[in-house]
Amino acid sequence: MQQDPEKSTMKLSIQPQSLASASDGPYEVQNRSIVVPEKLITKADGFEKKEHSWFAISQIPTDLSIQVQDITFYVHKFPLVSRCGYFGRIELQPPNSNLRCDLKLENFPGGSETFEAVLKFCYGLPISLNPNNVAPLRCASEFLEMTEALEDGNLISKAEAFFTFVVLSSWKDSITVLKSCETLSPWAENLQIVRRCCDSIAWKASRQTSTTQDIINEEMWWFNDVATLRIDHFTRIITALRAKGMRPEIIGSCIMQYGEKWLPSLEVEIDRVGRFSYGKNELQWNITNGRTQEGDIGPIKEQRTIIESLVSILPPQKEAVSCKFLSKMLKVAIVYSASPALVSELEKRIGLMLENANVNDLLIPSYTAGDEGELVNSMEGPTMHNINIVQRILEYFLLYEQQQQQQQQPQKPGMLAIGKLLDSYLAEIAKDPNLPVTNFQVLAESLPENARACDDGLYRAIDTYLKTRPSLSEHERRRLCKVMDCEKLSLDACAHAAQNDRLPLRTVIQVLFSEQAKLRMEIQGKNQTESDDISEQEVSWSSTKKEVRSLKAELEKVKSQMAELQKDYSELQQEYEKLIIKQRNSSGWILGWRKIRKSALFHTKMDEEDTDESHNRKFQNQRGSLRRRQSIA
Repeated sequence: MQQDPEKSTMKLSIQPQSLASASDGPYEVQNRSIVVPEKLITKADGFEKKEHSWFAISQIPTDLSIQVQDITFYVHKFPLVSRCGYFGRIELQPPNSNLRCDLKLENFPGGSETFEAVLKFCYGLPISLNPNNVAPLRCASEFLEMTEALEDGNLISKAEAFFTFVVLSSWKDSITVLKSCETLSPWAENLQIVRRCCDSIAWKASRQTSTTQDIINEEMWWFNDVATLRIDHFTRIITALRAKGMRPEIIGSCIMQYGEKWLPSLEVEIDRVGRFSYGKNELQWNITNGRTQEGDIGPIKEQRTIIESLVSILPPQKEAVSCKFLSKMLKVAIVYSASPALVSELEKRIGLMLENANVNDLLIPSYTAGDEGELVNSMEGPTMHNINIVQRILEYFLLYEQQQQQQQQPQKPGMLAIGKLLDSYLAEIAKDPNLPVTNFQVLAESLPENARACDDGLYRAIDTYLKTRPSLSEHERRRLCKVMDCEKLSLDACAHAAQNDRLPLRTVIQVLFSEQAKLRMEIQGKNQTESDDISEQEVSWSSTKKEVRSLKAELEKVKSQMAELQKDYSELQQEYEKLIIKQRNSSGWILGWRKIRKSALFHTKMDEEDTDESHNRKFQNQRGSLRRRQSIA
């Protein structure tokens, strides 16, 4: 706007020291007002940097030095006082001060780079507003009180207009401004910049909500952008989305993606065969940061804040997030010593959906992170895994199942799956040499009897525990094996247990009895199956009743003949045994018997007996053939 030439100059009262320091000659002026053309003071060609100092390039020497961070700016008073109410009301340092500058701005929003842009605006130099600098310039202008009362079109109004009409209408610009506000606390909060950006982002994300099945895939476009924000800003966006009625599954997916990016991952060092490796009776845990763009683990306080904030915004529906993600948050909460209330909340949520868990989800470390990031033993004891947390998770699951039964809701077949899961977990923790027998026994007996249809998994866990501790006493072995029901072992498990030297003798005897009972039942089952097959075939043949009766009669005859043959065989066996005994008793007169056999009288009698036997054999053969003909007829 053009001004009247007569009004283009203004009066400025300058102290003598200032005037003397700004002049080129050694003269002094006391209590005098000088008229300086505004164009000469308010205009500058630019700024020149020399080491850690910036100098305004102008025909008039500078009369004010301002330090922001480690940069000192040498400028003129009038351009700043004319547009910044802050410089008009502060008292400058006296010339004999120890400071190297007239004024030092502490905690200036945006730092020296933003202050340089403010100086350019005060000198009338062109500056460009963009999403990266609009929030720092808005906070800096508020700090310096650059209001409309000093000049129309001051920096506050320009930055506010750009933020309202340009930034808030764009998704990308809103994300950029929100990131720039991370270093502008509390100015960005007090000026409602953060709130307005979060509301704009939430509104843009929720307006495209659909009711289709693949809604989560459609919403992935904003998951990645929101996951780059700081935790407090992310929390405000999720809160706004819940207030707008967004589905819990979408909110849960967004929270899981944020947790995968920012939470550290706890991985157990596994050797080549996929087993846990133990070094000096201690489990070697490896903590890696979830943020791939940074190499170091964030401070413990920061990680604790992230986990507590994520738990506080989880949707109450149990299907909103996966059991694996809840387990990961629980492990991080244990390692970084989160509040007990938060740990209890995660335990309850995992217990409600325990049937979706696997063994790795339950391998919760019993270590906490120290001040320098190292792992130290927790108060839970010297064990490598936190057994007490798993015990409480099982209690929450059983309590939930009991409530479901009381409400007469359809029971899901998840109890057997939980039994298998617990047996696999017991087999893993059994390799811990510091695990007491009592803890193992209590955890194995925590489920009801109907949770296991077969105890093969439990036997494998017990065998692993005994193999790890060869010096275990006989009493402790018997107490441990009482947990197992030998009648629920399969035939393969019974065969293995019968030859297992690590089991106590009483357990081996029980296994043998159980094995024989199972074999007997299996044989009976096969016979029953064969008889059933024969009966089915008889029905399919559609035989007449007469044929069936004749077949049954023949079968009875065969059975009777078989019985007679068996009786004859037993009698012959007895006679044979008697003959053997007689031969042993008559060994003394064997020589005399040989002499008698050589005599002629003996031969004559033997011939007569042979002829009699041959006649008897012919007669018996004739009777036998007659009987066979009659039976065949």
